[in-house]
Amino acid sequence: MASTLLRGAETATPQAPEPGVSATRSMLRRRLLGRPRTAQERLWAWLGPAIVTVLGGVLRFWDLGRPHQLVFDETYYVKQGWSLIQHGQEVRVPSDVKSPDALFTNGTPGLAYGTEPDLVVHPPLGKWLIGLGEKMFGIGDSFGWRFAVALLGTIAIYLVGRAAWHLFRSAYLATIASILLAVEGMEFVHSRVGILDGIVMFWALATFVAILADRDQARARLADKVAAMRDGGTFAGRSLLGGPNLGLRPWRWVAGICLGLGMGTKWSVGFYLVAYGLMSVWWDLGARRAVGVRRWVSATFLKDAIPAAVIMVGLAIGTYLATWTGWFLSKDGYDRTWAQSNPAVKDNGIAADSSLFGWMPDSLRSLWKYHSEMYESAASITSKHDYMSNPWSWMVQARPTSYFYEGPKRGEQGCDVDACSKAITSLGNVSIWWVATVALAVLLFAWLLRRDWRAAAILGGIAAGWLPWFMYQERTIFTFYAVTFAPYVVLAVVYVAGLVLGKETDSPHRRKVGRAVVGGYVALAVAFFVFWWPIYTAQVIPYSQWDLHMWFRSWV
Repeated sequence: MASTLLRGAETATPQAPEPGVSATRSMLRRRLLGRPRTAQERLWAWLGPAIVTVLGGVLRFWDLGRPHQLVFDETYYVKQGWSLIQHGQEVRVPSDVKSPDALFTNGTPGLAYGTEPDLVVHPPLGKWLIGLGEKMFGIGDSFGWRFAVALLGTIAIYLVGRAAWHLFRSAYLATIASILLAVEGMEFVHSRVGILDGIVMFWALATFVAILADRDQARARLADKVAAMRDGGTFAGRSLLGGPNLGLRPWRWVAGICLGLGMGTKWSVGFYLVAYGLMSVWWDLGARRAVGVRRWVSATFLKDAIPAAVIMVGLAIGTYLATWTGWFLSKDGYDRTWAQSNPAVKDNGIAADSSLFGWMPDSLRSLWKYHSEMYESAASITSKHDYMSNPWSWMVQARPTSYFYEGPKRGEQGCDVDACSKAITSLGNVSIWWVATVALAVLLFAWLLRRDWRAAAILGGIAAGWLPWFMYQERTIFTFYAVTFAPYVVLAVVYVAGLVLGKETDSPHRRKVGRAVVGGYVALAVAFFVFWWPIYTAQVIPYSQWDLHMWFRSWV
């Protein structure tokens, strides 16, 4: 089975129970979690991704302030981040301020702001994080504009390695996952540009790792409790509430908080809340069924699903509201006093608020009004853009987004030929994305026909970040939105790499060939990253070299 191949850990011969562990407990843990990993395997599952993360961090922080000017949507989020630090809310840039971006470049951003609150289309957390970097390093330092995204983009390299470990139980595959994300072009670019999508990717990935950790912890606890009940003759597998309660599940708390922080950056993380919640409950169903709970559906629903919904949804909503603290504390934030002018109850001839949320406190009613305007404003962004793209094209990187381009002439910015290019293009590493496009078929096969939960989990991560955009094709949308599911694209490739590596029981020659193929592929992915490095980092190169990097006219 695909699941057996990917685990790379099942052996052909049974093993004796661990010393001091009952045979029942050992059997149940193996059934739910696979073969126990050695201390060396667990150590390298931490060290391998950690080493790659350090190297990836060096690449992301190196010359991070280049170019020293606002790039693409930094014109919104760098300004709004600094506004939050200064005022606790976003303040509008007056229309009569000429060249506000240049004021930031020159280190005089205070001249760009007016006094009126601004209607924005995204919640504040991501901008708060960008603003904290600006506070730490000074608003005149473009390194500070991008510090927060670089830090989170670096940590994401480690997190994808942990996700791969939980999925495949292979330190080798976990390290490969970290390497591939470290050299994934869109993730790299979004770790060096002060916009929100890389932050969204981070919180969604952190949530994924948390629910995977919860899966392992819950299954180990379930195996231990059921083993004790069976050994003691008290296991009531046939009862309505068959099987034990699993107690507190702190990783679900972490997941709920991370989801709230993600939605506090962009609402699109709400789709991950749905996907991850369903995943977690589905895994609980499988676990209770595997240990012999006959009423496993009702037991899972009452003991796992309802608590999960209350905890994860409750913490996500609470955390999300907490990200609006600056707005709550303000007196003149956008729509902050709307409820006072639109009371829930008619009074002195003033029309009542007739919405379904008239029962809420005024502060929340005002926030709800603000959210409705945010949604309408975002939905109205339908104007044509040179680099807009259809989500059908995202996996194959048909229309990458150009964030920045200049054409220095001889003698300018180190250009020593007649014409040069200086560009930042959010192009995914095609050696990863193209292989992942094919891997989707493999994952679907493994999920539908082999019932491999790993394939379903990876597909769920891709679907939550990708499929919702098919409902908004009339809007101005871009390929770089796909960065939110780039980690799962990497994991899809790692899934196939696990199949290529083969099982532990395969012949040494088979394993050697598998390692050579996978190692060669990883080297190719690194080489592609090196090739596109100049257009990821705004290097001044001859125009002919830039054109050499534009393999398709749709990339220009």
